[in-house]
Amino acid sequence: MADAARLIALVPCAGSGSRAGAGRPKQYQSVAGRPLVEHTLAALAAVQRIERTLVVVAPGDEHLACTPRQEIARCGGATRAESVCNGLQHLLAHGAGAADWVLVHDAARCLITPALVDALIDACLPDAVGGLLALPLPDTLKVARADRAVQTLERGDKWLAQTPQMFRLGTLLAALEAHRAAGFAGITDEASAMELAGHTPLLVRGSLLNLKITWPQDFALAEAVLKGYAR
Repeated sequence: MADAARLIALVPCAGSGSRAGAGRPKQYQSVAGRPLVEHTLAALAAVQRIERTLVVVAPGDEHLACTPRQEIARCGGATRAESVCNGLQHLLAHGAGAADWVLVHDAARCLITPALVDALIDACLPDAVGGLLALPLPDTLKVARADRAVQTLERGDKWLAQTPQMFRLGTLLAALEAHRAAGFAGITDEASAMELAGHTPLLVRGSLLNLKITWPQDFALAEAVLKGYAR
């Protein structure tokens, strides 16, 4: 099955980016001279083993255009999980197979590198489940109530999840569909859906630079890093 399986990237790109404090969805904000999401897509396009990339945008979104290796599906949902689930269904309806590997990557993680994606692929291809980029938690973790720290949690077994997250299309779709009726409550990423379905995703060490652009100050950091990549 692994020999015949293809590698497909799926980029959910339908969010509003409200926490970023921008006047438009953060994925279309200019960073280092081009829309943020274009940096993300360029990094994925540089991974030769990825045969096709599906970008899931909101209905009516005309910001992006199709290319030979980049498809646009205007089937984004109200949540990230719904957008991914709809995107997986779109792939199945347009030539992908249930055994194909899908690498789901956040549009706002524009500092991903082809080397990190290749490392994830190498680790996951022989694995029965698949996995995700992640980093061991480096800082002390607090429980807060009303802006007061009330407890310190053990961090030795805690990891920060990143993307891409790589799983078999059919298995991931089933794991997500199980939560559609509940509005995907509790599903914060693909790995969380897989865990609830009884799977144990592989943790593959990512990079501190593979951050998700979330807050206004993240844009300046991303711009500095991207300009450094270009030197």
